[in-house]
Amino acid sequence: MSAPFGEPTVTSRAASRISLLIALGADNLGSGFFLPLTLVYVTRVVGLPLGVAGTTVAVGTTAGLLVPALAGPLVDRVGPRPVVIASQLIQAAGAGLFLPAHGVLAVAVATVALAGGQQLFYSSLFALISDVAGDGPKDRPFAVVAMVRAGCFGAGALAAGALLTAAGNDGLRTAVAVNAGSFLVCALMLAVLVHPPHRPAPDGRPARLRADRKFLSLIVITGLMALSVDFYLVGTPVYVLEVLAGRPWLPGVLLAVSTTINATCGTLALRATRRVTRIAAMRLGAVLVIAWCAVSLLALAVPAGWLSAVLLAATVVIAAGGLLFGVRANALATELAPAAARGRYLATFQYAFTVPGVLAPAVAGLFSVASWLPWLLVAGCAALAAAGLRRFA
Repeated sequence: MSAPFGEPTVTSRAASRISLLIALGADNLGSGFFLPLTLVYVTRVVGLPLGVAGTTVAVGTTAGLLVPALAGPLVDRVGPRPVVIASQLIQAAGAGLFLPAHGVLAVAVATVALAGGQQLFYSSLFALISDVAGDGPKDRPFAVVAMVRAGCFGAGALAAGALLTAAGNDGLRTAVAVNAGSFLVCALMLAVLVHPPHRPAPDGRPARLRADRKFLSLIVITGLMALSVDFYLVGTPVYVLEVLAGRPWLPGVLLAVSTTINATCGTLALRATRRVTRIAAMRLGAVLVIAWCAVSLLALAVPAGWLSAVLLAATVVIAAGGLLFGVRANALATELAPAAARGRYLATFQYAFTVPGVLAPAVAGLFSVASWLPWLLVAGCAALAAAGLRRFA
């Protein structure tokens, strides 16, 4: 029996899901090529001093924080797929602008375009995944997407490292071109191959975000937890190399292990906690973050021969905590968002990730004050998150 006119068949829905995964994989493969090397490109190819380059990229990235507030109403008006496609085209333009860039202004324009497109992407992505996934809880679809994106980003980063080693500055230019091309491939696939079902009808729930204390509290709780992930990314190299005087290769190995876990264990984490509630799993994730802080602090006291093993164990703990919390937080946000304002709700929810990303370098800078201070702060945030989740139980 054929589906009603305008409704996707089971086969077309499956094709849309697979195409979405491939498109997002292409996006992250290209991002892995260039994003970790942005500052290297700006200093080596464009020729800006490191301090100027860092400030310019930071200011441009911060400008992208204005986008989620604008993106939400747009998603509610036209649907998430056109907005995601537009975000890919903007990011392609931003990446492409790095190629002819000479001087601070050109780098700032390219960075603003790239960061703005990225924020537009995240502000509409989860609504698109929700549409393509169809009815029911979104924990597993979000987990699968996160695994694909993490794996492709890691593969892109490894390829970029090899390219940089083999081709030097020419390799950096190639990485920029690959990144721009990956955004165009993603946009084309989304436009041609991804056909989500009709958007959900209003469900009668109030759509007043400013008055929705439960959803706003979820944003705060998620932000407290997201700080740990961003701090791990920027703080690990500082802690290992500057505080612990560890081997130069150790931060790269730890980040590779974390990426591998995120790329392979998302659905495993869901299965391992299938007998507990979503909120219980999220609280366990917060407890694991606190444990990660404790194990990392322990590294200050262990013999040098044990340092790598202790930090590897800490990496496994933080990766597990992130898997248990992150996917379910996105799924819970999608579930709490009323259909009539889902775009505005989910776009605003992205501030739970963007603000910690801005704050994480400052937290890592606290190592200059005391080696234990950042760990106490991050553990305290996780404890507050675990306590705040009680209202959702």
